[in-house]
Amino acid sequence: MRYGHSVETVRRAEAALMARVPEGALMQRAAAGLAGAGTDLLGRVYGARVAVLVGSGANGGDALYAAARLLRRGAAATAVLLNPERAYAEGLAAFRSAGGRVAAADGGARAVARADLVLDGVTGIGGKGGLRPEAADLALAARDGRGAVLAVDLPSGVDADTGEVHGPAVHADATVTFGTYKPALLVDPAAEFAGALRLVDIGLDGDLGAPELEALQHADAAALLPRPSGESDKYRRGVVGVAAGSERYPGAAVLAVSGALRGGAGAVRYAGPGGPAVLARHPETLVSAGSPRAAGRVQAWVVGPGLGDTSQARTAVDDALAADVPILVDADGLRLLTPEAVRRRTAATVLTPHAGEAAALLGWAREDVEGRRLHAVRELAARFGATVLLKGSTTLVADPDPGRPVRVNATGTAWLATAGSGDVLSGLTGSLLAAGLAARDAASLGAYLHGLSARLTPHPLTALDLADSLPAAWHNVSA
Repeated sequence: MRYGHSVETVRRAEAALMARVPEGALMQRAAAGLAGAGTDLLGRVYGARVAVLVGSGANGGDALYAAARLLRRGAAATAVLLNPERAYAEGLAAFRSAGGRVAAADGGARAVARADLVLDGVTGIGGKGGLRPEAADLALAARDGRGAVLAVDLPSGVDADTGEVHGPAVHADATVTFGTYKPALLVDPAAEFAGALRLVDIGLDGDLGAPELEALQHADAAALLPRPSGESDKYRRGVVGVAAGSERYPGAAVLAVSGALRGGAGAVRYAGPGGPAVLARHPETLVSAGSPRAAGRVQAWVVGPGLGDTSQARTAVDDALAADVPILVDADGLRLLTPEAVRRRTAATVLTPHAGEAAALLGWAREDVEGRRLHAVRELAARFGATVLLKGSTTLVADPDPGRPVRVNATGTAWLATAGSGDVLSGLTGSLLAAGLAARDAASLGAYLHGLSARLTPHPLTALDLADSLPAAWHNVSA
């Protein structure tokens, strides 16, 4: 599992560790990791030009010490001091002793433009709001320059705890972070500014508390995969019900069933008007034309994709909500929900909105959801008392228990932005629910397999291509 910790947690852990190690040891560990990453980006250090953007915090000190290491290997380096009186004194002395040059902010743009490597040490994890004008100008010069931009701990100008970006920020090609990931490095929009991530161990592990975020990795996903045993039959493996599609949108039924058939459950029951289209594609599906209430026993329901806004759609949602089994609600079904109806349920509920649907549920503007993704998913989970999978450039899964970390999916790709891919995800996740996974695990694993499937599918892909690649994704995880 990959973890992200809050600023408060990181500072507390750093303080505990600094009390046990020699003064300056943590900064030297960080500087060594940063210099190593800079070396990898440069390829050849000797003769390279390095520009160091130095703010008033410890990140500036890390950058200065790292640059001093590169200077001793033959690089030429210029430190651009945004606040000369408050620059980290010991780091600046080490930098000068190694042969580094110093420039003020108003004269630093030329050094940045000529650099082969720019070290961003402007602000630290406590920075709030966008960059000040002089720092913003240097960040723009770095973005437009010829060199690679390497951020120290996180790109300056982003909010470490929330992933929000308020104003100008550094666009890094790579970020070296220390001890643990910060939430901003894993959640858009800030994650888009971070580039490739490298975690440097500085010895915090024993002092870190509960994380704010966590992200499944292959081993975690493999441990969650439902597998049949020798005693299994199609019913013991779980039956997932799908109430999706309409006369206008029969394809949604096909796509949701396609995902459900490849999600680990033993059988799929379909209820709705899309039966002929479903059977034409998937003859193994158990089809009925009525409402979910009359479809037969299931272990979980998926309701919503392509339902429309008819009386039949409302009946399907109401029937599924009334069933005492886990339910996943997506797309049109979300518009027919109220928080009270979800909170009355005793079985688990999973909601899977994209940003626009989340905005409608919250009464926010869409851009507010996209800019405050962590806050939005937590607020939805709290308001509805449900597990929420918020789709988008960063897919997040929040549990209704606020004490549990939000899960971030690391396998997503922009190729998933295609019609019907969300229907496949709904069916897949519903099948995992029916196979016995807890709501948070089913949503997390569904997003993981969904993203991995997209990465394994030749591009450009369609939603049916995505569904067809799910067995390959499953095998990739379990191999």
